[in-house]
This record gives sequence, C-alpha cells and structure tokens, in this order.
Amino acid sequence: MKPSDTRKPEHPINPLLLDRWSPRAMSGASISKTELLQLFEAAKWAPSSYNNQPWRFVYAEKESSHWKNFFNLLVEFNQQWCKNAAVLVVALSRKNFASNEKPARTHSFDAGAAWENLALQGTTMGLVVHAMEGFDYDKAKKELEIPDEYNVEAMIAIGKPGNKADLPAAIQEREYPSDRRKLAETIFEGRFSY
Repeated sequence: MKPSDTRKPEHPINPLLLDRWSPRAMSGASISKTELLQLFEAAKWAPSSYNNQPWRFVYAEKESSHWKNFFNLLVEFNQQWCKNAAVLVVALSRKNFASNEKPARTHSFDAGAAWENLALQGTTMGLVVHAMEGFDYDKAKKELEIPDEYNVEAMIAIGKPGNKADLPAAIQEREYPSDRRKLAETIFEGRFSY
C-alpha cells in the first residue's frame, strides 16, 4: 500500500507528493553510486533566486571512512535508526550570492527546494529519504570543515526500505505517513490571520 492510498488531499494533486514521506525503517543495504548521483542530479535542477544555486551537499556512504564522523554528529535518538542508512548527507546553503557576495536572503529557501527535489526523486526510486535537524550543527561545521559563508541546514539519511518491526518500539509508533493541517489554516488572502 502506498501513502497516496490513505492520505487524502482536499484538492487533487500529483500522487507523488502524497507518496513522499519520511520513514525511518531502512534495511542497511547500500545504494549504488548511480542511485546516489541521481538524487543529487534531481536536487541540482531546483529553482533559485538569480539561479544562484546556493545548496551544497557533503555526504558519507556507510562503507566509507567518513561514515563514523557523520554518524557521531547525530543525536542518540536518530542514531538508533540511522545506523541502517546507506548514506548520510549534510545539506548546506551559501549565504551570499557567488556573483557579487551580497547577502542572498533566500539561500535557505532555495536549499529547501533542492532538498525537496532530492526527496521526490528518492520517492520515485523507492528509497527512504529522511531529513532531520537532530544533529550537532556546530560540530558538523567544524568536523566537516564547512566555511563560514555556508549555513548548515539539515542532515539527510538515505537508504533502502527496511522492516518497521526492526525499529525500537518507541520509533515504530511514529512510523507512518503523517497527515497535514487543513489548507484554511495555512493560507490567508490579503493579510496574515490566526
């Protein structure tokens, strides 16, 4: 069963958007370099202000010598399930325009668009792609030698789908596609309203 079989939008949309969710159950199997590069290729085509493309991704495959460094950035809760990821990725955004070094106010917004492209591509490929904030941002900046002109945005775990029953019980309870609030609580015509 796909999430789009149970998630019900208020208005018709592409089922791909309903099928994208953030599971945690991963098998521990590796993904190919081709699959990984397809994800990054999808991210590359995201829109950005003045085509600045502020996003950058630093990654470690599980079999690499970099894995432990990335894994140790995670909070304990996320380590419980990320241990079965094939790849860990730290998403960054460059805070200034490359063309003139003036502040790029939408750098995080644009990096979010790149992340969404990556996530949707992963969904079409049958992969688990789960972004999170549960890691040490300052340590990531230092350990991964990220220059000051970049903002650390999020960490992403990527892998092949696994068995929900293999997760700790407390995490199993959260392993389902979540719903969304009503559209009327999100959009406001003319001015913001509570």
